[in-house]
Amino acid sequence: MNKILILLVVLLVSFSCKKEIKRNIDVSNIEINVEVDRFEQNFFNTTVKTLPELKKQYPYLFPKHNSDSIWLQKINDIDEIELFKTSQEVFGDFSEQTSEIEDLFKHIKYYHKNFKEPKIITLITNLDYESKIIYADSLLFVSLDMYLGKDQAIYLDFPAYLSQNFDKKQLVVDIANEISKKYFSFSRKRQFLDIMIDQGKRMFLIESYLPEYSKASLIGYTSEEFDWAAANESEIWKFFIEHELLYSLDPNLRTRFIDKAPFSKFFIDIDKESPGSIGVWLGWQIVTSYMKNNNVTLQQLLQLNADEIFKNSKYKPKK
Repeated sequence: MNKILILLVVLLVSFSCKKEIKRNIDVSNIEINVEVDRFEQNFFNTTVKTLPELKKQYPYLFPKHNSDSIWLQKINDIDEIELFKTSQEVFGDFSEQTSEIEDLFKHIKYYHKNFKEPKIITLITNLDYESKIIYADSLLFVSLDMYLGKDQAIYLDFPAYLSQNFDKKQLVVDIANEISKKYFSFSRKRQFLDIMIDQGKRMFLIESYLPEYSKASLIGYTSEEFDWAAANESEIWKFFIEHELLYSLDPNLRTRFIDKAPFSKFFIDIDKESPGSIGVWLGWQIVTSYMKNNNVTLQQLLQLNADEIFKNSKYKPKK
């Protein structure tokens, strides 16, 4: 009888272990060199005399068809100088971010042994939202002026659902997002379920890179938006099932539920209460459920198709 009880305990412990996703991995012994080049400091302290040397040092940042007068005008532009000064106040010596990036790079290398840390180049891009972070294999460009804090007056012309993430705390999340694209490719299938689970795989990858970050920050939600999604998970799922959206090929579903937006478009009363990209959030829940119920590695997950993940996820929304 005692042997049977012991066996049952062992089985229960084993089962419960499979339900937990290993997150807090030890990366302390992984060697990473984070090199940060403060281009914006060099640029805004450049003179007519020193500009030619700066152009030689950073040829990829100075298109040949642009004359020196354009760069000198930029260096002396009042608005650009203000952006530069504010960025220096917000980021200081960039040591806090360097430490966070080092931890990120260690996690990426843990999962991708061939990862080579890029050289980080900080700069000012005059509020170029589309180019906040650019990852070019050996180089990583970071636009500091897009992370000065959501309440900065310079962001008043941006919609709130975007500017809420113009904060230095979001910088490393955006870096993780850009680097993840090197190790993840989207399916060519156009069913809504494929799109959702693709996005869920991407989010799970980013979460693996940044295990200590809040789930809300990883998807770019406020804590209130994330709580709303969690509280309404069963209703969201019910809506998708009742409207037969999972296997739909309707391209408008991407705009309604995947793309960044102030809210998701159910076309019912809850719309303006919901955060945008709710399909991304839901796909993340399905993938997380799959990983809890199946013994596969992160690399194996990335190779699986949506149908296999969905069928074996045992996904059941919280009520």
